[in-house]
Amino acid sequence: MASIVAGTPWMRIRTIRKLELAPPQILRQSCVYCFVNKERRFSVSASLSTRSNKVDGQVRVRFAPSPTGNLHVGGARTALFNYLFARSKGGKFVLRIEDTDLERSTRESEEAMLQDLSWLGLDWDEGPGVGGDYGPYRQSERNSMYKQYADKLVESGHVYRCFCSNEELEKMKEIAKLKQLPPVYTGKWATATVAEVQDELAKGTPYTYRFRVPKEGRLKINDLIRGEVSWNLDTLGDFVIMRSNGQPVYNFCVTVDDATMAISHVIRAEEHLPNTLRQALIYKALGFSMPNFAHVSLILAPDRSKLSKRHGATSVGQFREMGYLPQAMVNYLALLGWGDGTENEFFSLKQLVEKFSIERVNKSGAVFDSTKLRWMNGQYLRALPSEELTKLIGERWKSSGILNESEGPFIDFSSPAIYFSVLHNIYGMTLCKQEALQLLKDGIDLVTDSDKVLSNLLSYPLHATLTSPEGKSVVEDKLSEVAASLLAAYDGGELVGALEEGPAGWQKWVKNFGKSLKRKGKSLFMPLRVLLTGKLHGPDMGASIVLLHKAGTHGVITPQAGFVTLNERFNMLRQIDWEALNRNEPLLESTTSLSN
Repeated sequence: MASIVAGTPWMRIRTIRKLELAPPQILRQSCVYCFVNKERRFSVSASLSTRSNKVDGQVRVRFAPSPTGNLHVGGARTALFNYLFARSKGGKFVLRIEDTDLERSTRESEEAMLQDLSWLGLDWDEGPGVGGDYGPYRQSERNSMYKQYADKLVESGHVYRCFCSNEELEKMKEIAKLKQLPPVYTGKWATATVAEVQDELAKGTPYTYRFRVPKEGRLKINDLIRGEVSWNLDTLGDFVIMRSNGQPVYNFCVTVDDATMAISHVIRAEEHLPNTLRQALIYKALGFSMPNFAHVSLILAPDRSKLSKRHGATSVGQFREMGYLPQAMVNYLALLGWGDGTENEFFSLKQLVEKFSIERVNKSGAVFDSTKLRWMNGQYLRALPSEELTKLIGERWKSSGILNESEGPFIDFSSPAIYFSVLHNIYGMTLCKQEALQLLKDGIDLVTDSDKVLSNLLSYPLHATLTSPEGKSVVEDKLSEVAASLLAAYDGGELVGALEEGPAGWQKWVKNFGKSLKRKGKSLFMPLRVLLTGKLHGPDMGASIVLLHKAGTHGVITPQAGFVTLNERFNMLRQIDWEALNRNEPLLESTTSLSN
């Protein structure tokens, strides 16, 4: 509901579109019409109630981004709330592109925004690429409509031509500042005579269209999120609706668009709340019924300032490139200012539609917690079906330049075996959950995390490990004897044969190898880990060595990946001067270069 006491009569103007809008509210008013040289001045007191624009009672909402940059997470959340509201009410979700900023708007930004919305799963019922009965859906293609409505307002006296120069306007602001008054337009051309206007037109003086704001009165709206919000009209001043270059101003475009597109509910960011006053005045002057308004709070950074680029990634596209899943992004964005009243934090898009209500949207700011988003993404990632998981990681490794193919036996083996705690059949053999959990111990929350884990596995920093303080105890535990036996097993083909059989073959071999050396437990596996992986710590060694063997035989690793094959690793072991190492002398240069 809204009420207004103002100094202008609200006159209905017939829409130029074929759509028949709901009739305007009934006014109880007393009007005094005064004419000064055929230009109207009005004094009116009106009390009114608003009705939502609806088509056959249907809820219609819109998301209207400006294509001047990337889709911010705040804009994505606004789009999501509009989408959820429309779907929960059986209504329509309209996408409109507000590209009146011709200098900054680009088709590239528009395409990127459309891709981001599609990636999130927020399909629109009307708009670019879809069409609809209320198009065009780009403001730049609706200029003739804005001009016709602006001319109607001039004819009715709600708008007048203003011929003030930029210098005059700046001087008005300076005088207002000195008097400690709001920097509002003084109304110089509001009372101009027809002759004065015609004289300026004849001279070709540039002019803007200004809306005649009542000098007294107050506007109230009942915001669906914030409750009652009100403004005094005397703080506004006559405002521009059309620039001197013929381009319409944002608030005028939005009002005309929302009305002629029969938008019933305007759900938008809190920063648009001050615009409501100007838009309400235009609605009433054109005889359009006002929609219901709901202003969503801002998304805040951890320091409770407005979330911006200085806080890190803020656009949907950035999070997509970082390896986030769309279902995790949607889930997390929905929780920024909304909840279903339970402790549950995980919702599919379908569940959000079923549970969403605008009444449960919080009016206080929501803090964007990137750590929680990452955690939530990890939960979704590990819940994906194995086949989908493998496909995602394979495509990631190829795009990042580690692999030269995105599918095949190597990817089928490596992605589930290394990263996910699921039972997976590998060449007829099953990797147990405990092994997979061990391989996952460092935590893979993003698809992009797989790059570092695989690259680490493919590397062989033997020199750095052998000469490190932590590696000293392993070297002193007769590591050279284990190395000699290991080289013999490799040269004799025993180890390679075991690796060909997979994890089971490795387990059988390592057990016999330990018996031959009379070693077991840590005294067996620590020296083997150092000699085979070049590291003191890492994921399950058996699965890792089998994977390294497959990587060397399938030829899928790119040259720039820094992969050291098993054959290269054993060649490096042959060159180590163990006596020099035990004396803490530098290793051979050839060994160092190979390690690097």
